[in-house]
Amino acid sequence: MLLNPEGPVLYRLYQPEDFSALYAIEEACFEHPLRFGRGYMHRLVRGPGTATWIAEQDGQLAGFAIVDWAREARQTGAYIQTLEVAPNRRHQGVGGELLRRLETSARTAGVHIVWLHVDAENTPAIRLYQAHGYRREGQENHYYARSRPALIYAKSLETPDPRPLTPDP
Repeated sequence: MLLNPEGPVLYRLYQPEDFSALYAIEEACFEHPLRFGRGYMHRLVRGPGTATWIAEQDGQLAGFAIVDWAREARQTGAYIQTLEVAPNRRHQGVGGELLRRLETSARTAGVHIVWLHVDAENTPAIRLYQAHGYRREGQENHYYARSRPALIYAKSLETPDPRPLTPDP
């Protein structure tokens, strides 16, 4: 639980009844055609080898994040599908805490590396990832709609996070 002027932020794993509020954040954060479709988002949150963390404040979703992992050739890697914070809840530590929880879920699943794509123009997100130890590994041109490039970031999860991972009460 994190405290801020508007009250505590509680973190917990996704429940199916969260979907409407979760997708409302998706719509607030991304314009069409940059946002995930509802069907694709449903598949992400229900997928095997997936952890979806919810940040909740004052009874409303403040943000969410989704990571999934798969074993390939004796190594398990994780991919951060999305990390989104409601516009009115940004700059309060919510994104950083969601990122930490994704990493811990992936580490618990035996993952040794986590990676992601981020819009090359999304400076706040790039700063967040860099502040948490992510390193730029490359760029993929025309990755997003409207031919926007993505930067590829990755982080080793070899060092355990000393903080426990439990949903807040």
